[in-house]
Amino acid sequence: MSTITASKASAPSFVGGTASPANVVETARHLAPILAARAAEIDQNDRFVSENYYLLKEAGLVEAGVPRELGGGGAEISELAEMLRVLARACGSTALAFSMHTHQVAIPAWRWRHQKIAAVEPLLKRVAAEKIILLSSGGSDWIGGSGKAERDGDGYRITARKVFTSGAEAGDILMTGAIHEGEDGNRSVIHFGAPMKSSAVRIEDTWRTLGMRGTASNDVVIENLFIPAANVAFSRKAGEWHPVFETIATVAFPLIYAVYLGVAESARDIAIEIAKKKQASDPSLAGRMDTELRAAQLAHRWMLDTVARNAPCAETVNEVMIGRTLVARHAIAAVDLAMELAGGASFYRATGLERRFRDIQGARFHPLQASPQARYAGAMALGLPTGSIF
Repeated sequence: MSTITASKASAPSFVGGTASPANVVETARHLAPILAARAAEIDQNDRFVSENYYLLKEAGLVEAGVPRELGGGGAEISELAEMLRVLARACGSTALAFSMHTHQVAIPAWRWRHQKIAAVEPLLKRVAAEKIILLSSGGSDWIGGSGKAERDGDGYRITARKVFTSGAEAGDILMTGAIHEGEDGNRSVIHFGAPMKSSAVRIEDTWRTLGMRGTASNDVVIENLFIPAANVAFSRKAGEWHPVFETIATVAFPLIYAVYLGVAESARDIAIEIAKKKQASDPSLAGRMDTELRAAQLAHRWMLDTVARNAPCAETVNEVMIGRTLVARHAIAAVDLAMELAGGASFYRATGLERRFRDIQGARFHPLQASPQARYAGAMALGLPTGSIF
């Protein structure tokens, strides 16, 4: 094995409990064979990985990132990233969908630990006690925001369509936002949690895609949902970076891209096993593949090192997003070379390589995509403003 792995802990006893930091990765390893056995059929039939979510809940991984003082597992960002990487080696869809919940827990947990933000406690305690699943609409919102929030008495009426809502079917609360236009013409984004069981919220089955099919990242449509003003977590100017979003970007993307790293590592291992059985395999292909993979691993490690500074700001956003681009670029290249190394066998679904090839393409599409990431990095280098680059 040439992949970088964490040291092994003792085997966990996890069913019905909460995975601790010491065994959260080992718990993921224990679940991996079960997830791997289902992955091809789920992908083939465009099915959501609902059974896998049940296992994740039973194993205590839903609350793994909640601080121990609030009833959770107390896992750090690096441990959660390794957990997701291990899950992704077995089933990319399960890991990617679950990464959205994981980062939505990790962000308030980080703010509670490092910024002493007491307002996030009720949410974190609910995740720990009730094992609720949080959804993210970041792919359709991001810095620009989307949807409409109209003032209505002591609250807002929300109308919106949130695309790329991974794991929507399993979710309890959609962490999202909508744009409010004030009487003075200024546009702000209010952020809130939308209850998925509300009659004003529905899922539209739109997820027919090249890869990551089991994430069921369907559209969530919100029509006339009332959000009391007291339930608005914060508001910000639309179309500009805000300190909370600097935290979100710094914490979330090392978790999300751990998934794509795991997908690439699993493709590498499949290709190596196939190549070992072939008499005419070109060793240089394996070497090029491992070189690309190592670059992705090192870039991801840089992302985690940036998180470990515990000082989210425009600079950490830049470093994490540079890492995000490098992980995507080199992971995709590694999987391309895995296909070439395996040869014609890679074209058969039975090998699992073509699924990894399709799944890894998703690494292209999360923020910051190539063009805005390059503009952001260039502006940072030249000392130019970055507030509206996203």
